[in-house]
Amino acid sequence: MTRTLPVGALIYVLLALLLSLYFAFAAVQGPSGILRRVQLEAETAQMTTERDALATEVDRMKNLTRRLSDEYLDLELLDERARDVLGLVRGDELIIR
Repeated sequence: MTRTLPVGALIYVLLALLLSLYFAFAAVQGPSGILRRVQLEAETAQMTTERDALATEVDRMKNLTRRLSDEYLDLELLDERARDVLGLVRGDELIIR
């Protein structure tokens, strides 16, 4: 004697299977899924590197600003900036272009 599943049980099993597949897909592809987490971690690493580079640049600029300030005047830096920005040279120098 063979027994078949009633239609209600078949629909219940099919619905449970579809619901399980939906949640599995959402866990991988959804807005809080595994792939989104990997993408966010990569973006975080990239932005951390960029932040560190910008912090280094800010420190360099602060150093240059301090060296050109009234309290601490670096004559070599002042001479370099005057040559670069204003094109100044001393009278005893030769200019080669």
